[in-house]
Amino acid sequence: MREPVADTLQISSADKEEQYVHAVYNEIAAHFSDTRFKPWPVIERYLLALPVGSLGADIGCGNGKYLGVRTGDIFMMGTDRSSSLVDICRSRNFECLVSDGLDLPYRQGAFDFAISIAVIHHFSSEERRKDAVRELLRVIRPGGTVLVFVWALEQHGKRKFDENTQDVLVPWVVPVGSRAESEERVYQRYYHLFREGELPSLFQQVGGNVIEEIGYDRDNWFVIARKV
Repeated sequence: MREPVADTLQISSADKEEQYVHAVYNEIAAHFSDTRFKPWPVIERYLLALPVGSLGADIGCGNGKYLGVRTGDIFMMGTDRSSSLVDICRSRNFECLVSDGLDLPYRQGAFDFAISIAVIHHFSSEERRKDAVRELLRVIRPGGTVLVFVWALEQHGKRKFDENTQDVLVPWVVPVGSRAESEERVYQRYYHLFREGELPSLFQQVGGNVIEEIGYDRDNWFVIARKV
């Protein structure tokens, strides 16, 4: 496993995300999708507990893994900043479009629920991360809920991070032979690693919500919050 490196890039937040998030996921979309197929238990539990007839959004839906968890009695729409991942979703007959998580193309209160899985840690400033939370809350109705997962600084698995470095570049390796690659290719992805308590603090700073659950799962922190 290639080790992450500290992010020392002195460029704007938007440019950093364009170079080390958006462009990267467009390049690795096919290989990334091949590794994303099994729903995580906490997210599956959340989706299966929703009332029949619920309307929801998966913001940063990737290859649509969670859009297919429950297709019979709720309806979910997906958005992702990567057009390559959106194309994969559409090939699987999911309702999906290209959209920035800071400017969602939905009216206020359009949904009963929203999920954002492994997305907000790609925003490279605290204000942009708060704006992403604001957008999630904006597009759900009062009484609706959101579920957010982000990478934890406190990792218990194979990855180990410097506890003093929260902003890192994490390699994604596309091996030889994968998708007809003739040589190994390495892409660097930007992550902000969340300390314990940092994600609920974002929700508290944004306001307009009540946190119903805080947890740690698979080296991620997660929050379930209800809009008031």
